[in-house]
Amino acid sequence: MNMQKMMRQMQKMQADLARVQAELEEMTVEGTAGGGVVTVTVNGHQDVQAIKIQPEAVDPEDVDMLEDLILAAVNDGLRKSRELSASEIEKVTGKVNLPGLPPGLI
Repeated sequence: MNMQKMMRQMQKMQADLARVQAELEEMTVEGTAGGGVVTVTVNGHQDVQAIKIQPEAVDPEDVDMLEDLILAAVNDGLRKSRELSASEIEKVTGKVNLPGLPPGLI
């Protein structure tokens, strides 16, 4: 492969990665806990966008349980968001490990 062709391919991959990063900001996943009584929406940049709590999850006598449910839902949402990001980036890069991408994304 000549150098010029390789440079064009790298520039295309860079543009595709920038596009995917922008798209990931708009993509969301949901993490849940307690059979769905706590739902957390997370975007592809691992930013928590929303937390929904069903009324039956709120027990003033058991705040610890609600805290645990929220923590579990957030962690589930973040895990799914990392998987989404890795999947979308892998569509552009294949299994190539590129410097500058967060560890574990590919």
